[in-house]
Amino acid sequence: MKQILKKAFTGNKAIIICITLLVILLLKFIYSAFTPSTSLIALPIENFWLWRFLGRLHPMAVHFPVGLLLFAAFMELFTLKKFSSSLRPGIQLLVIAGTVSALVSAFLGYFLSTNGDYSANLSIHQWLGIVAAFLGIIVWQIQNRILVKKQHSLIKTYRIFLFITAFGVLAAGHYGASLTHGDDYLTSTLPWNEEFEDANTANFNLASFKMDTAKLSLKQETELNLKVRALFAHNCYKCHGDEKIKGELRLDRKNMAFKGGENGPVIIPGNAAESELFRRINLPSNHKEVMPSKGKKLSDGDIAVINYWIEKGAPWPDGPDKNEVFNNAVLAPRNPALPPASGIHTNPVDRWTNQYFVKNKIEWPELVDDRTYLRRIFLDIIGLLPSLEDIQAFSKDNRPDKRAVWSRKLLDRKDDYAINWLTFWNDALRNDYTGTGYITNGRYAITDWLYQSIQSNMPYDQFVKELVSPKDDRSKGFVEGIKWRGVVNASQRTEMQAAQNVSQVFLGLNLKCASCHNSFISDWKLEDAYAFANIFADTTLEINRCDKPTGKYTDARMLWKELGSIDNKAKVSVKRAQLAENMVKPQNGRLYRTLVNRMWAQIMGRGFIEPVDMMDNEPWSQDMLDWMAFNFQQNKSDIKELIFMITTSNTYQLPSAGFKDPNEIIAKEYKFTGRLRKRMSAEQFADAGSALFGTLFPDSMIRYKPIFTPSINQSSVLFNRASLVVNNPFLTALGRPNRETVSTSRESQANLLQALELTNGERFNTMLKKGAENWKLKYKSGDLIIKEVYKQALGREVKANELKLAKKILGDKPATDSIQDLFWAIMLLPEFQIIY
Repeated sequence: MKQILKKAFTGNKAIIICITLLVILLLKFIYSAFTPSTSLIALPIENFWLWRFLGRLHPMAVHFPVGLLLFAAFMELFTLKKFSSSLRPGIQLLVIAGTVSALVSAFLGYFLSTNGDYSANLSIHQWLGIVAAFLGIIVWQIQNRILVKKQHSLIKTYRIFLFITAFGVLAAGHYGASLTHGDDYLTSTLPWNEEFEDANTANFNLASFKMDTAKLSLKQETELNLKVRALFAHNCYKCHGDEKIKGELRLDRKNMAFKGGENGPVIIPGNAAESELFRRINLPSNHKEVMPSKGKKLSDGDIAVINYWIEKGAPWPDGPDKNEVFNNAVLAPRNPALPPASGIHTNPVDRWTNQYFVKNKIEWPELVDDRTYLRRIFLDIIGLLPSLEDIQAFSKDNRPDKRAVWSRKLLDRKDDYAINWLTFWNDALRNDYTGTGYITNGRYAITDWLYQSIQSNMPYDQFVKELVSPKDDRSKGFVEGIKWRGVVNASQRTEMQAAQNVSQVFLGLNLKCASCHNSFISDWKLEDAYAFANIFADTTLEINRCDKPTGKYTDARMLWKELGSIDNKAKVSVKRAQLAENMVKPQNGRLYRTLVNRMWAQIMGRGFIEPVDMMDNEPWSQDMLDWMAFNFQQNKSDIKELIFMITTSNTYQLPSAGFKDPNEIIAKEYKFTGRLRKRMSAEQFADAGSALFGTLFPDSMIRYKPIFTPSINQSSVLFNRASLVVNNPFLTALGRPNRETVSTSRESQANLLQALELTNGERFNTMLKKGAENWKLKYKSGDLIIKEVYKQALGREVKANELKLAKKILGDKPATDSIQDLFWAIMLLPEFQIIY
């Protein structure tokens, strides 16, 4: 037996077989990547059950090469002085087994990649895996030459290749882990990458405080104090809070913070230089007296905030430590009296806006023209540009109520409407077509249920109930969350995910802080978060503070007791059903305010309340928000009717407002003068390009194919809509999130990644090139091409100076490249990208 193994694994035949198999895999991988999708060899194989089965074995097999080759490299370190060590037979076996398993893993990984879609890391992972297998074969061959043919001059080369192979396997494993656990699986645990720090304190602007040299107002003192206490909570409470009082110093209560510790006061109001606290946070990180003593050192910005706070007298409002700081919105609904109509302002939205304008001494400007309005409602309601036929028909429509008629017409295009709003709800409900958890049954898609719910205009209260308390598997994905592989933080258990996501999406409440410790941005306690999470738990969860068990438990209950009770001893399905019924009660005004605020923000660019997930903040018009929310609930929670009321109002038809400083948009002093000027979403921009110049995304990227409902109002879109395709670098660059977490808003500001994608991106430029080729055949002259692209892309005639400039680009006999350049310039115009 020993001789048989020796012949099998020390001869060249086995190596040649491995190399042949790897070359076949490599050729297939390269051919599939660069061959047109119509080629027979490039046809997808994911529907064959055997490949799917073999692919699922990849996660199991892939651990062998990682462990074996790394261990071989580790053991090799002990043989540096003596190659013929007693460890050599073991290393030899590890190299052989590791190389063979690397080859097997590469094949299984290829099969797995054909029945699932992943992030851009997939290609890197595949190439690293193949390279690692190749390197393993090289190490195997060199090892044979040394051991069999006694070519000891190759020992140094062998070791170099072995260590490179180990590094390659490690890198391949890292990128593989990122595909299943997320891109930040490792880095998210590092102290300098804790998401909550940025999320909860990013709105604080120290520069604006310093510019104001006058005495701080009570409001400014409260905001500054909140920021400082947030810093204390993140960095100091572990040693100086209610559970641990190091040096007799507590920083979570006003009287105790100013009393100081065993050596006296640490905060001298008005004198940072003499304050022991300020001295210690400025010490080098390796100093024995530095604060915080554990974890990362405070950033320069955080130190500057504490310095400013102390210099301003260390303001800390008197009274209870929480209630005087945090605003708590009223839960109950309100139905304030609707202001009287005034002139043309008869729409309820306009009656409230008119009252607001009068109060703030704002004059009603002239409403936008037909072209601007038509483009708005098309993009806002169905996510598409109006066609040339639509523009002409709207222009010829002489009915006085034509804007309302066309708004209703678009709302009746059920499938176009559903495809557009699918993007909004996919973001909010963290539903995607591929990604972390789907291939391991640790996450479930709700796409089909979601699309049909939007398309049928399901009442919002029913929509919430079916998501919170799923009747079947079709809608369970949201509340089930993501079952992360490996050890997870206690605050990321699926039960706690459900509590966080339900409260954030439907109630505009951030429970993430309170899932780890008592919140420093609200009055919510750790016990409240666990009580809410227990609604989704089979057994009562042990409370963990900062991921450390406390030995304490709490019964399941609602966040607001006045909404009803939960039977703590009931099954999860029963508790969920009770929660669903309690949440949609008319007396839960917060549920309906949150939805109205989200819809207003999506359509108008900025919510009544910002951020939209912090519904305890003050709205710019409390009465208007309350009235709309109350009447939305009374009107059968009809989202389409809410959109119709907004889009037919004069308020919607006001000229758009722009801000040079994005901070002004979320500032507490914000004044509403009209909808916010905003860029197209990634999906809107992609669909606009596809409609003009040909589909941006091939059929192979479609991950959901809805069954369209025949309708006289339904358009016949001849391209693949972006909201239905798998995420990709183009959409990611333009702002589509990965949807592993709830995303209730997208960044509208341009960035470098977008500029690079729109300038050098292969997908975008390929679409423009094909469009140029088609337009060159369809429109024979340069003048005609210019005039048509302005009509179809911008909805207007080309101006004389624009025509002259465009002719310089195209020349007398326009070439494909010149036409492509013109299309590129048009799509990058602010007039095209921005919804005015």
